[in-house]
Amino acid sequence: MSYSVSPIGFVRSCFKEKFAIPRQPQLAPAARGVLELIAPFDNGDAVQGLEQVSHVWLLFLFHLTLEDKPRLKVRPPRLGGNQSVGVFSTRATHRPNGIGQSVVKLERVEAGKLWLSGIDLLDGTPVLDIKPYVPYADSVADAYNRIADSAPARIDVSWQGSALIQANEHGQRLDEPLVELIEQCLAQDPRPAYQQPSPERRYGVRFWDVEVHWHYPQPGSICVLEVVAAD
Repeated sequence: MSYSVSPIGFVRSCFKEKFAIPRQPQLAPAARGVLELIAPFDNGDAVQGLEQVSHVWLLFLFHLTLEDKPRLKVRPPRLGGNQSVGVFSTRATHRPNGIGQSVVKLERVEAGKLWLSGIDLLDGTPVLDIKPYVPYADSVADAYNRIADSAPARIDVSWQGSALIQANEHGQRLDEPLVELIEQCLAQDPRPAYQQPSPERRYGVRFWDVEVHWHYPQPGSICVLEVVAAD
């Protein structure tokens, strides 16, 4: 027996590449996007009532990491990328059916569009379903996860003066909280855990239509060097 599923819409996101996306939703409240629904779900009837909901669950596809051969074990970044555990004990992107889930804040509802924040979804992500977050059922007071028992430790983020000016200017142009987005994402230290970067090594990522470049002037800290228009 086989089953098939089809997207109900696609996410237009601030994240244009996988690098520097928060490893869980809600870690970067300034991360915003729009879920654009497709027919027949772009009719306002499909989202009627969602204006009474603050958060929704999104079920989606990790469309860039779909695999033909299932993995039984993975190396989650939370464990430094060098320890294998069973795939079902993690939220790794390499999943048997490529399905992910995220709870995100619902900022605004329109016919055919949901405006979201606190997202961790790549631009173009296909969404399979939307479910309202139900606080009394979805929040478990005595729940625990000994692999990921707390949010990742944050590191200090500083700015070169010119980079902060650039970020503010681009943020005003985009009408987006770009400075906050950069700080919230970089504070989670997006580099692979096995890398020990020197101060000379520069990193970069694209948010919206700008490129952000930074380096590690010393262990445990990031300095944003420039924020420029993407090529």
